[in-house]
Amino acid sequence: MKFFGKLTLIFLLITAWGTNSFAQQDPVFTQYMFNNVYNNPGYSGVEGVSKMTVLYRSQWLGYQGTFDEGGAPQTTLFTFTAPILRFRSGVGFYVMDDRLGPQNNLNIQASYAYHLVIGPAKLSFGLKAGIYSQTINFNEYRPIDPNDPLIGDGKESQYRPDMGVGVFYQAEKYFGGVSLNHILKSEFDFGSDSLRNPLVNHLNVTGGYNYQLNYDIVLTPSFFFITDFNSYTFDLSVIGTYREKFWGGLSYRNSEAVSALLGYSFLKDNALSIGYSFDYVLIAQKAKQATSHEIQLSYKLPVVTGGGKPIQRTPRFRH
Repeated sequence: MKFFGKLTLIFLLITAWGTNSFAQQDPVFTQYMFNNVYNNPGYSGVEGVSKMTVLYRSQWLGYQGTFDEGGAPQTTLFTFTAPILRFRSGVGFYVMDDRLGPQNNLNIQASYAYHLVIGPAKLSFGLKAGIYSQTINFNEYRPIDPNDPLIGDGKESQYRPDMGVGVFYQAEKYFGGVSLNHILKSEFDFGSDSLRNPLVNHLNVTGGYNYQLNYDIVLTPSFFFITDFNSYTFDLSVIGTYREKFWGGLSYRNSEAVSALLGYSFLKDNALSIGYSFDYVLIAQKAKQATSHEIQLSYKLPVVTGGGKPIQRTPRFRH
């Protein structure tokens, strides 16, 4: 509990330091607790199983811009993580596609983490690297001055390198992690200094605790905090899991929304799971739409045991 207490203290101190709501550059997901490899490269392989996840988020469903172009933000995320047991480490990979009206962000990252075993727990140190792409469709802007030289024509794309580091701690009952993303602060300018737009550092802090309520039910309170060192946002969540198959819970995001989460696992060893979250916007609802939605699908790959060549038996011999 000491480690979890330290993470909680860090979270409270940073929250007290911050003063503004978060100006979104990286997308924030309601089902953050199921996508730690996206938020923190130190999580790569920590689960001890290979897993693929696809998540789709529709924010402010039904929102339309003043003109026909643009619309509500839509984000698609694919992640993969796997352990490398022989080397006490793990790998991860993700592709994030974030559509924000005339702008589209694409982030592709591969990660590696080394797992330091501390008793029954793991302390994992991770690094991720990849590319970050921004695409702007200048035809979807409506400038006050049609002759503004800053307004280009058609679509333009730029690609920049991107890196992040993270530490994650996983024990039977509690977990937590800290990561720093966009450490290269890559810049996009589309040929003009006036359009210069750098990626800024993002600090993520997360933590949670698994409380065995009874034989069938586990309660997991958790939090996710993200800041660009000028503004911040955080999620507070409680999820109950019944017999490791069905889960449901509630979440709150400051200055934004309250959420309900549901999910169910199928197949042998709960290999296939589906999750859904519903956000109800509380703040500035008139400028948005009232609801946001997320759906995700995860699949754990079968474990391959390396026990050598299997024994084959016949009536005459065996080998």
